[in-house]
Amino acid sequence: MSTARKACIALAGILLTMTILLGCGKEPAAQEEAQEPGRIRIGMSFDSFVVERWQRDRDVFVSTASDLGADVNVQNANGDATEQVNQIRRFIEQGMDAIVVVPIDPATLRDVVSEAKEAGIPVISYDRLISDTPTDLYISFDNEKVGELMGKAMSKALKKGDQVLMICGPKTDGNVSLVQDGFVFEMTKSGISILDTTYIDDWNAALVEPYINEHMDLVRQADGIMCGNDSLAGEVIRILSEHRLAGKIRVVGQDAELEACQRIIEGTQLMTVYKPVELLAKRAAEIVVRMAAGEETEELLKLINGHYAVPYMYLDPLAVTRENIDATVIDSGFHRREDVYLDRPNI
Repeated sequence: MSTARKACIALAGILLTMTILLGCGKEPAAQEEAQEPGRIRIGMSFDSFVVERWQRDRDVFVSTASDLGADVNVQNANGDATEQVNQIRRFIEQGMDAIVVVPIDPATLRDVVSEAKEAGIPVISYDRLISDTPTDLYISFDNEKVGELMGKAMSKALKKGDQVLMICGPKTDGNVSLVQDGFVFEMTKSGISILDTTYIDDWNAALVEPYINEHMDLVRQADGIMCGNDSLAGEVIRILSEHRLAGKIRVVGQDAELEACQRIIEGTQLMTVYKPVELLAKRAAEIVVRMAAGEETEELLKLINGHYAVPYMYLDPLAVTRENIDATVIDSGFHRREDVYLDRPNI
């Protein structure tokens, strides 16, 4: 056989092998569709996973939905409101049975939510309210109570005439104003004044330091600092430590992140708010799967979000302090005791 003929045969063999391999690479997706026909499909768009708790929400929601016969396509918008709109439009084009959104900027979602509704796809606003849109469900915690719990803890630690700063999340997050209202109510009731209020865009903790550096005179006057979440609280406490003020100025936050619970044990953070996200995500998944299947859901409260009354379900949050940290986040399994207490087993 000639050398040229051998080369041609070898080349043909390589091409045949590549064709088989490429075909095999596509096969699993086709098999998956063939094995599980008719499964409910849910699109889920998250703001981002910068905040620790969203990873828990995602995992519990996906697991619960899967057990109930649904597949969840999770997308991360990475804090980009335009990208979140594009993700929702792709969900509509793909014919999802339901769409769940943790909104970045609710104002940017009105048109695309209307498009989903026109396509007959229910839209669920998860933990953050999409305002002035006919969403099919808003499920969250009692966010005004979150602020009240922060305020009660601060009031208990301080006295009438003391002063606090408020370092809140972004104004685009509808929950921020609710938490703020609850906190201010408790401060007013206790005779504690608000020195200043600022809002941190995109929950970006890196923006805390410039604010504190520019307002160090106010920081030194403050007896307490209310932080919109534990991530912001962590940055505040880091900076206070540099000025030897950590533990002297009372700091509160929310989300019960592991590092926040560790700071409570060490005494640099006064309290956090535990929102049992496993319960929220599980409950949300159960309702969304029923909605996606066209089944009747239970009668819910109605919340006015602009021009619309939307079904609303909420869970109660819990205050976490040094006194009850074992009974809340540890006994519930949210965090392990050894992780919270680190090398302080005898505390």
